[in-house]
Amino acid sequence: MNQTPRPALNDVRTEVAKAVVGQDHAVTSLLIGLLAEGHVLLEGVPGVAKTLLVRSLSEAMDLNNTRVQFTPDLMPGDVTGSLIYDASTSQFRFREGPVFTNLMLADEINRTPPKTQAALLEAMEEHQVSVDGTTYPLPEPFMVIATQNPIEYEGTYPLPEAQLDRFMLKVKLDLPARNEEIEILNRHATGFRPTDLIAAGLKAVANQQTIEAARSEIAQVKTSPEVLAYIVDLVQATRSSPSFQTGVSPRGSTALMKTAKAWAWLIGREFITPDDVQSLVLPCLRHRVSLRPEAEMDGVSVDQVLQGLIATVPVPR
Repeated sequence: MNQTPRPALNDVRTEVAKAVVGQDHAVTSLLIGLLAEGHVLLEGVPGVAKTLLVRSLSEAMDLNNTRVQFTPDLMPGDVTGSLIYDASTSQFRFREGPVFTNLMLADEINRTPPKTQAALLEAMEEHQVSVDGTTYPLPEPFMVIATQNPIEYEGTYPLPEAQLDRFMLKVKLDLPARNEEIEILNRHATGFRPTDLIAAGLKAVANQQTIEAARSEIAQVKTSPEVLAYIVDLVQATRSSPSFQTGVSPRGSTALMKTAKAWAWLIGREFITPDDVQSLVLPCLRHRVSLRPEAEMDGVSVDQVLQGLIATVPVPR
């Protein structure tokens, strides 16, 4: 296994492509989220390989993973764990839930009520679970990768703003292009099985130590005062935009800086540029704002407004 962090993590994208056709942007976004110690929300219609994408990433990075199918009757303890009575000791003991892993796939997270969605808040923010006054630390690295169907789909619950803000990135998965869909059919026609990634030739090319080494190097990526000010100007522009009723909080500006540093490092640079920042504005900020009703009536999308802000906020030279 190549233990040099940057080549190894770029090789992860090659490995994932053995199982997932297209979605290069999503794979890169997941890597950025992991390296920046954040969580990622994937949005797309059913059948665009959201689950396969996460399983493939876990296999390529030799990380533990769990999958929780979020349903209307899922309880918070089903995610975080709960106290159970041990008859042999006549005491209660904590039984870990599926959140105790490296990569947790929260599948169709918006199909469960807000109470269960909120059970993930402490885990996502503090990397720990508290039950009956006792705190249990989660493994490192730890990342929640949640999938959701577009909110207009029947049987979905909008994620609370507090939870949306905990996701570092929101990535939209598009339907495949014609040539990509032909390749998908060709793979299945020749025996590809999504449940058998080893048979697809996918192997681990990175591991926990690779991630730790990469994070140490990313911490050294330089951020000039001019670029930091540019990030703040972009974020503050969302707060004064007439199209938004809520703007981005300081957590959003921090996320934009962290992800820009991770992206700059991935492509071999030791400093971030305004272009790095611009490339992360949509996935970093689109879920942290909400449109005013009049903007929605005009048919304007969040992404269109953000792109307009990118075009109008002065870029440092």
